[in-house]
Amino acid sequence: MADRAASALSLPEDWPAHPDPILALNRMGSFDWDLDTGLFSMDAQAHAIFDLRPDEYDGHPESLSVRVPAAEGHRIDLLVAQAIKDGRENYGAYFRVKRRDGTLRWTHTQGYIRRDETGRPRRIIGIVRDATEELSERAVRKDAAAQAAARRDQTNVVQIATAALAHARTVQDVIDVVTDAQGLTLLGSTSLVLGLVEAGRIRLVAEGPAGTYVPGTRITRIDEPYPMGEAVRTLSPCFIESPGEFAERFPILWPHITDMHITSAAYLPLIAQARPIGAMGLLYDDRSGFSAEERNVLVALGSSIAQSLQRAMLYEQEKDLAQGLQQAMLPRTIPSVRGADVAVRYRAATVGGTLGRDIGGDWYDLIPLPGGRVGAVIGDVQGHDTHAAAVMGQLRIVLRAYAAEGHTPATVMARASVFLHELDTDRFATCLYAEADLSTGVVQVVRAGHIDPLVRHADGSCHRVPVEGGLPLGLSAEFGRLEYPVSTLELDPGHTLLLCTDGLVEQPGCDLDDGLEALTTLVAKGPDDVRDLAARLIEVAEERGGDDDVALLLLRRRVPEAPRPGGRLQQHVAPGDPEALTHARHLIRAAVRSWGAGDRADEVELVADELVTNALIHTEGSAIVTLRVLEGSGRRLRVEVEDSSSALPRRRDAGEDGVSGRGLLLVDRLADVWGVEARGGGKCVWCEFLVYEHT
Repeated sequence: MADRAASALSLPEDWPAHPDPILALNRMGSFDWDLDTGLFSMDAQAHAIFDLRPDEYDGHPESLSVRVPAAEGHRIDLLVAQAIKDGRENYGAYFRVKRRDGTLRWTHTQGYIRRDETGRPRRIIGIVRDATEELSERAVRKDAAAQAAARRDQTNVVQIATAALAHARTVQDVIDVVTDAQGLTLLGSTSLVLGLVEAGRIRLVAEGPAGTYVPGTRITRIDEPYPMGEAVRTLSPCFIESPGEFAERFPILWPHITDMHITSAAYLPLIAQARPIGAMGLLYDDRSGFSAEERNVLVALGSSIAQSLQRAMLYEQEKDLAQGLQQAMLPRTIPSVRGADVAVRYRAATVGGTLGRDIGGDWYDLIPLPGGRVGAVIGDVQGHDTHAAAVMGQLRIVLRAYAAEGHTPATVMARASVFLHELDTDRFATCLYAEADLSTGVVQVVRAGHIDPLVRHADGSCHRVPVEGGLPLGLSAEFGRLEYPVSTLELDPGHTLLLCTDGLVEQPGCDLDDGLEALTTLVAKGPDDVRDLAARLIEVAEERGGDDDVALLLLRRRVPEAPRPGGRLQQHVAPGDPEALTHARHLIRAAVRSWGAGDRADEVELVADELVTNALIHTEGSAIVTLRVLEGSGRRLRVEVEDSSSALPRRRDAGEDGVSGRGLLLVDRLADVWGVEARGGGKCVWCEFLVYEHT
């Protein structure tokens, strides 16, 4: 019978109602937040609640910042993050939305967190609704539960302010948070002033809205009859509950603010470690008096701001100290180099606002050397603290001293490693040292665990130069592996040598080789001038950010305005070191070609090689080969090979099957003239090649 009665009744065609109409009729909007892509989809009702047209919203939650005040956004972000961290399925919160006309209204949101089978959160599905009536003063008076909710929300003011201030690193950051228009709305005040204590005075550092400070109060003595001075003197808040009280207690200030129609004010001392560091004043035009709960909230707010200010002051002091130390350790000036354009740059790291971490051990240096050569250094001491900077300073000075003494690049690196090891520090360092002869363009490079250099050609193309390397400084001495192979490259006129630390290369989630490839592309597309190129590279590093500092050195060999008449090249060749002989050949060939005698390069290289080999075979100790251009009746290129033996070489017939004895015969055949000179405890075998005759 019940079935017959039910069938006799006609049901609406749209029964049962779908969720969308139900939500819309109850003035609720819905959203679906995909946590993987970050997309935040809203229905039409949700758009209306946020007072946004569909064409004003691009589907990303960041776009809601035009309607959600920054402090409210920080609070909601913290709430959602905590719910996800706690493993909860639901969360809910009240927050304010700024409508198109600038007015604020309360809104409530509730979300359900969906997770996959592993427990990872993937989506949040929820609703938003207008909660203005729910939280109106009349509803609060009638409904005890709503009254309790309103009190809790008022207490959340301190939490909201603390969340916003947590992102402030500098004093200016704190000021920006406090004086932000949304901050004033949050605090409910008409205007705000903030002052810091300096040498018995209070200096105003901010007011909001801008331009509302009272003339003559920018700097006041603490003992003057102003409310901020009273709060600092007594270390207690100064509450003013009516215009009459304001006029009676502070007659000097009151006439200047009557146009603001102030009805009450609260001046809070900013106290950190039992010491007043400033004061803040909040002025209201819509309330009379302060309840006990409101006073407690304001006192707690003042404490939160004071702690943030002290943290920011300590951070700035530490940063100034660190940057001063860093600058003191780096070269104050870079010497000008004849025949080259040089640019250097340093960028400090930014490591999450941690005190003392905006400093590192990266450094660069340029060392003038005898014979017109120059040493270019780039290095990185392990760590980001003042200890790393101190070690860097010592290492830079020592490496410069070893290079200036005339040691070979490999010896410079080995001695620097021993020095760092003997410092008894737990730090090691990577380093790259390049010794360049700008007259020939020959560059000798040694590498201690550092990244390879780059060379940019005159046409703009750029490539990485693989350099065989040794262990980082300090580690090579500890493990007894002080061998540092020397690689040789040629820097033609117009070419640029780029040395940098890994802070310019490394990117989160990217391989080092990929980072070097990206840097190579960036250099190739960069400006030709080395200073502009250095500025561009540092600009990119700033945009990318990162937790490592960056040192950069660019050395561009200039294109000579006219061919140079010649120069001088000298190279030590140690016995038992075949690599040294190979490098000497390379240097000689490059020098001869650079000096305009390329047609005789093969002859000069062959003769010099024979003389050096004879010196190493038939004498003890190293040989010194010198190549220079002589001017006179004819332009001549002279090769000299010195050794420590006084025994004169003699020319002899090698015979049909002889494998030795042909060296001086070859010299006699190829050189235009040759001879032997006594040099102290040794001798010098020399030969000359006529390059061209004067007409």
